[in-house]
Amino acid sequence: MSFHHLLARSRPFSSSFLCSRGIFSTASLNKNRKSGVPKITPFRTKPLTYEEAVPPSRINVRKGWLSFNTTNLHEEKRAGETTFEDFLVRRFLIGTWHRSLASEVVIKRRHNMVILSFLVSMERLLPRQVYFLQGYTERLLSGWLKMPVKVELQTVASQRDMVFKKI
Repeated sequence: MSFHHLLARSRPFSSSFLCSRGIFSTASLNKNRKSGVPKITPFRTKPLTYEEAVPPSRINVRKGWLSFNTTNLHEEKRAGETTFEDFLVRRFLIGTWHRSLASEVVIKRRHNMVILSFLVSMERLLPRQVYFLQGYTERLLSGWLKMPVKVELQTVASQRDMVFKKI
């Protein structure tokens, strides 16, 4: 059958046919439905860090990834375990450095060593607390992951220093 025969046989859709088939349509809500792109506020009051301001399509061009490992290559072992360990490390750091993390956690895996890099806000912490938490984090994660963990952190005076732009 040709296309013209099919077109001649088809009936135009009526509203009763559409309702009986359960097809409904509503007006568009014009919402921002893009993943990873923050919605612009009316008065541009929402602060964004540099990492949040980079659109997902430009992530590897303007900045690097937050997790460096080679277990996702073809026929490599421990791909799932490494991803789960990265998730646990990030959750542990968010709980340990409560309201003091000023940036995302970058996890680098080199040979048998895990290196954690992040920024810490000094608004709520004393320098001795930072040293204690750094040693605490290294010791606990080294025991849990069964490999040496090194924490490389830098400090900023406040969270306001991390604002790149407002949307």
